[in-house]
Amino acid sequence: MKKPRTSKPKPLDIDTLWRLQRLGGLALAPDGRHAVCTVTNPSMADNRSTSQLWLLPTDRAAPRRLTACGDKDGQAAWSPQGDRIAFVAKREQEGKKDKTPQLYTIAADGGEALRHGHFAPGIESFKWLPDGRRVVFAAWVWPALKGAAAQNKAQQAWDERKESGYATRAGYYRHWDHNVPMGRVLHLLLLDLASGRVTDLFEGAAWELPRDANGNIDYDVHPDGKRIAFVHDPAAEPLQANRLALAEIDLRTRHVTPLLDDVAWDVASPRYSPDGAHIAFGAAHVGLKHTALTQLAVLTPGAGWRVLAPHWDRSINAPPRWAADGQALFVAAEDRGRCHLWQVGLTDERVNVVHEGGWVQGFDMAGDTLVLLADSFKHPPRVLARRAGGPTRRLEHFNDGLLAGVAFGDTREVTVRGADGDDMQMWLVFPPGFDTKKKHPVTHVIHGGPFAAAGDTFSWRWNPHVFAAAGHVIAQVNYHGSSGFGFAFRDSLIGRQGALELQDIEAATDWLLRQRWADAKRLYATGGSYGGFLVAWMNGHVPPGRYRAYVCHAGVFDRIATFSADSYTSRPKDLQAKYWEDMDAVLAQSPHTSAAKMATPTLVTHGAQDFRVPDCNGLAYYNTLQARGVDARLLWFPDENHWVLKPQNSRLWYAEFAAWLARHGDVGRRPGPAQSRRT
Repeated sequence: MKKPRTSKPKPLDIDTLWRLQRLGGLALAPDGRHAVCTVTNPSMADNRSTSQLWLLPTDRAAPRRLTACGDKDGQAAWSPQGDRIAFVAKREQEGKKDKTPQLYTIAADGGEALRHGHFAPGIESFKWLPDGRRVVFAAWVWPALKGAAAQNKAQQAWDERKESGYATRAGYYRHWDHNVPMGRVLHLLLLDLASGRVTDLFEGAAWELPRDANGNIDYDVHPDGKRIAFVHDPAAEPLQANRLALAEIDLRTRHVTPLLDDVAWDVASPRYSPDGAHIAFGAAHVGLKHTALTQLAVLTPGAGWRVLAPHWDRSINAPPRWAADGQALFVAAEDRGRCHLWQVGLTDERVNVVHEGGWVQGFDMAGDTLVLLADSFKHPPRVLARRAGGPTRRLEHFNDGLLAGVAFGDTREVTVRGADGDDMQMWLVFPPGFDTKKKHPVTHVIHGGPFAAAGDTFSWRWNPHVFAAAGHVIAQVNYHGSSGFGFAFRDSLIGRQGALELQDIEAATDWLLRQRWADAKRLYATGGSYGGFLVAWMNGHVPPGRYRAYVCHAGVFDRIATFSADSYTSRPKDLQAKYWEDMDAVLAQSPHTSAAKMATPTLVTHGAQDFRVPDCNGLAYYNTLQARGVDARLLWFPDENHWVLKPQNSRLWYAEFAAWLARHGDVGRRPGPAQSRRT
């Protein structure tokens, strides 16, 4: 009998990338027997994604889908009794369609989801109270109004308005890709699940949550259910670059007690200990430097606070979680291009790795059970579980079938001597079937941030395996400023942006060109965000001919024009200058000042909804190249932000990226400025 023919695995392509399911929002039941996660299913045909909740038993039982009716079910959280799961969604139920996200609950064993009340301004995030009868949630409200009825009426009037203008006197009025709701602030409110009654905890007071609406990591509920700790901006005028302070509100009296308000420290992500005696949080010593790492700290109300493991030269990711006995804390933190899970002792302050390798995207704990969401270069996020003393095992296999048909190339980590003689990490991703005896094109994919890192993680937006599928060797340099390499490395580029990073990239290029498999005539550099800034910087600072073509996505071109960004209050700190006080220092760190030297062909891509690097940068860069007769092409999206998130837009972006490099892959001819004024 003949064996069935199996198809040969193929390199990862954009269509396969957009068929993979995306996992997130991991939460563990109080008894540790089940986890729930959000599973997002993209559809290239529909040009959209839907998200449902899945129940994952931590024993060997099969996963099962918990919700099916909603398009964007998310933020799942177990009730303290473990019998229900609350989540945020926009649905149609009993003839009423949600215009804004509302709170729903569903029994852990399935059934119909139940909407609890209807607060017209919507629910941004939430947490259960210990009694299981109420939740605290965050919502954008009109601060002068009293009562939920008044808020609902104001929301209806807002929905019916015909004008589209945005008027404000605030300094913090936009974030990422949206305006802060006009005239509103972010408050904490209580929702009684049985009655649907809503009570604004900050009503009539000046308190508000940070305007970046960072989810429920900004507040936490005391184990006795009587108090809530939260972070807030203590300044008279909220600004994005301001430090945050820590306070606690009594739910009965509404009295707010300041817990930590120190001009030298920025705090984040408070978490009560199991007995309620302590609060763990992230603390950055911004009085020392605005680039200070976020350290793990613990506060005991009435008895002061301290940083745990103060000499641990790594920055923690929010939020921390307590061990069941309250004697240790668990945090995710980057370390040299990977993100591990760490345990930090409360008393001995010893730091140990709990889960090593790849990238921990999220985790949760209950009793002796730990669940993790982790990925790597070779696979998207997976859900893992481990009980104390037991092995780690997977709880799902959502993407295994698709990935079985994908051939991944090898990845390699190398060390190169970079700027100032410092060792610098570089990741290499090879195409499937890589042949060391042949010459291969080499493409830099330069990460953004700059306080971020290229790492052992599966990227949805700039996936190196998709780029490598065309036969390229992909190089990802963790240049000076990258996260996970300590404070000094992170802080080194402040006031001289572009200088050290270019030396690092050029040192990496020199190393690459010494490899027998590298084709010096097909060398490219691409990057997004700060990586896009570096690509534009290279075009004016690297002699033409070294790189055959560039791709610049959402990159800074003009530092002064970029003062229109949402992050305008932070940029003078990075540049160590304000353009109205020291124009020369700002211009020395702006790519546009070297436009006369730019001659390398460049694909410029940008989104109109990008408030982090407004698209005036991409358009000015492209127009400048066009005006100078440099070979250039523009891909502009009216409906995308700093990232390209819609499936068909993403496919177009990858296609333009590949076509641009392929167009400049003919080693026998290099287009000159006069040859390609129009593209």
